[in-house]
Amino acid sequence: MSTRRATHAGSWYADSGSDLSRQLDRWLSAADLSHGPARAIIAPHAGYAYCGCCSAFAYRQISPVVVKRIFVLGPSHHVRLRGCALSVAKKCKTPLYDLKIDSDMNAELEKTGQFSWMDMKTDEDEHSIEMHLPYIAKVMEDFKDQFTIVPILVGSLNPEQEAQYGSLLAPYFMDPTNLFVISSDFCHWGSRFNFTYYDRSCGPIHKCIEQLDKQGMDIIETLNPADFTAYLRKYSNTICGRHPIGVMLGAVKALQDQGFKNMSFKFLKYAQSSQCLDMEDSSVSYASGSLIMEN
Repeated sequence: MSTRRATHAGSWYADSGSDLSRQLDRWLSAADLSHGPARAIIAPHAGYAYCGCCSAFAYRQISPVVVKRIFVLGPSHHVRLRGCALSVAKKCKTPLYDLKIDSDMNAELEKTGQFSWMDMKTDEDEHSIEMHLPYIAKVMEDFKDQFTIVPILVGSLNPEQEAQYGSLLAPYFMDPTNLFVISSDFCHWGSRFNFTYYDRSCGPIHKCIEQLDKQGMDIIETLNPADFTAYLRKYSNTICGRHPIGVMLGAVKALQDQGFKNMSFKFLKYAQSSQCLDMEDSSVSYASGSLIMEN
């Protein structure tokens, strides 16, 4: 059986199951359940030393007793991908326990003709999906044999494609036993990221970054895909999961167009890897939030 290895364990997060479990417990117990049960979450995918604490605020909103299937939408960092791709693996290893991939759902998605397959090397090189798997394993540990995952690698989609994939996934958003994990960091600031936007009227650089991120987060909370696209075009903020976020907003829009209105998204935590003070500095921002739907 083909199993995706936990290739970033031991570097991006602990490879000892007991150490990792304790760490995740600590972060989760420091976060409040305030906007749940989540139907979708946005959470970062950096090394846990940087963003583990922030991610907990999203994962705390999940109701493990309800969830049976978890879609994980992550951006592609290493390969050029025009659409979305599914995993050829049957299982994903984590230091806690293996997660089972939903091959029936993969087959259903493949039938639409809109999905390609990523090979195992692409899958194992990519961190945007893997960094969520230990958190999923932890939150779901009391139900470890009762749920599956659907990893989806999201390519460089245009706004029309984001709407198209959103419409395609919208029926799955309607089902409360499904959860969507949207993998994204926020601003990557500094010359090494080719992004040094600075409005001096904000004060120090890190405050300007926060203001720029919060503007984007406020727009995501309005659940308006066109406004989010316009914001990205205006500022070019380096939100690496902008396409997975765009797909989520597309799904919400498709449901709203069908008359379904009871949805609300709220960001619960914001953090930066470091506070930039001069133009030589660099940082990555992280934001965690939750979408709730009342059926």
